[in-house]
Amino acid sequence: MSQGSRTSLGAEYFRTVYAVKDDPFMLDSKWYERRKYALTLASLPKPHYRRALEPGCSIGVLTEQLAARCDHVVSTDVVDSALDSARRRVGDTAAVEFARWSLSDDWSTLPAPEEMFDLIVVSEVGYYLDADDLTSAMARAVEHLEVGGTLVAAHWRHEVDDYPIPGDRVHEIIASTPGLALLSRYLDEDVRIEVFVASDGPAASVASTDGLDVR
Repeated sequence: MSQGSRTSLGAEYFRTVYAVKDDPFMLDSKWYERRKYALTLASLPKPHYRRALEPGCSIGVLTEQLAARCDHVVSTDVVDSALDSARRRVGDTAAVEFARWSLSDDWSTLPAPEEMFDLIVVSEVGYYLDADDLTSAMARAVEHLEVGGTLVAAHWRHEVDDYPIPGDRVHEIIASTPGLALLSRYLDEDVRIEVFVASDGPAASVASTDGLDVR
């Protein structure tokens, strides 16, 4: 089966993966992951956010760091054991709310679905969806992102046999989503990190929004 013809990966796939290892993606042990998270957080154009959404939080390594930059974080996964690990990691004091949910699910089933987000983090989850499902998910993400809000995407660029689409294709789909303007990009052989702003026009630079003279 060609990669382009694969359908979105369901919860059973991830339950099988986590049944083998508590941290199957080695998020808590690899320098690549720590470096990627540092780059992702450094790329955010605002120092602090009101309400963030993190689909596919896994064991909560990035969740813990997002909690330091956000008043409230909604972090989701489809595997209960991963959510349990994430809860233990962040503890009871962090303003993090966990839910069993994925990007392809109905957004009305999220906690407090009537509230908007000013940050959505799509980190290493886009390629679990096929192109059609990801396109629909990103359109819904824009509907739930405040005007001027941030959507950051970070994905592994090497092909993985199980994944419906490669990381670069994920970013092409996100970039083509109406209502998102590209603000910044980091690219190397392994990872692609891009920041988008919810805007119908060009994204304003960080310096210009910080009141610096960019003439």
